[in-house]
Amino acid sequence: MQRFMLILFIASELCYYLLIAQTGIVEYFSSDLFLIAPLPIGGVIGSLLVSYINIENKNKIFIFLIIQLMMSFVYPNFNLITLFILGIAVGSLAPLIINEVKKTSLVELGLALSISYVVGTFLFNYEVSNRGFIAIFLTIITLVTTLFLPNLPNKKESNTTSHSLLIMVLWVFLDSALFESLSRDTTISIWRDGFTMEIALFHIIGVFCALYFNIEKNQKELLILTLFALSYLFYFLREGFILAFIYPFVISYYNVVILQSIRKKDFKTITLYMIFIGWLASGGGLFVALSNLILFVPVTLLVAIIRVITKDYLSNQTKEVKYV
Repeated sequence: MQRFMLILFIASELCYYLLIAQTGIVEYFSSDLFLIAPLPIGGVIGSLLVSYINIENKNKIFIFLIIQLMMSFVYPNFNLITLFILGIAVGSLAPLIINEVKKTSLVELGLALSISYVVGTFLFNYEVSNRGFIAIFLTIITLVTTLFLPNLPNKKESNTTSHSLLIMVLWVFLDSALFESLSRDTTISIWRDGFTMEIALFHIIGVFCALYFNIEKNQKELLILTLFALSYLFYFLREGFILAFIYPFVISYYNVVILQSIRKKDFKTITLYMIFIGWLASGGGLFVALSNLILFVPVTLLVAIIRVITKDYLSNQTKEVKYV
């Protein structure tokens, strides 16, 4: 029972972030950066402060979920103050959720992510102004499951590798810039063009490929960057059908890699990582999309691919020298 509740807990809050904080509010306010600015500002402050509150994490989760629920009743009629308060709640919950991920097994993590991606995909086309009941329902689910969360973490898997903060920030930036551009593009939108089943399926495939197929660190980074390069290529070519397979796969894949890297960190480090990954990188991607600068993103992507290839080559050369 506790394991099932843990899966629902993670999945429902991730759905809330996707459908409400990431897409619902941004679209409702017509992507006006000035109007939505209190949300990420509150998010950064929340992520910073949550580690300094001296109560049990379970109580922190409950308190911030109550605040999130109160703000969900306001949705979508936010003002600068209520957006700021919601940002504090979501920003505080993000590292707390990641901390709970430490308790999951590979199967449980895969199920939680798969549920969140599938539900998010099927509800993505729901009118943003009418998502208030979704926000309330998801928060209530998360609140109820909080009461049944297991207390002790599972033994961490020993076969995962940690990736640098810089490369993870880059992945989120690349994803955010493409996602925000794609969701606003009237000529191609894989979520609105009848590819819902394909997107959901390849989200699931991406999750379990990342969990169960182990490859070296540099090769994994190169794979993710290559998949992003292909996603951008097919976006520019307006090939929605192919994009509906590749893009959901790489989203799921790199998010699993990030979670596996971050879950090893202590709680204060997780809060700092979430500021850079969850707010600054995604905010930078949104700015690029709104400023129509996405054509310049492949340059950054190319530099990153060359750097990873070079690093991999030098690493192999070093290994060869050691064996000689």
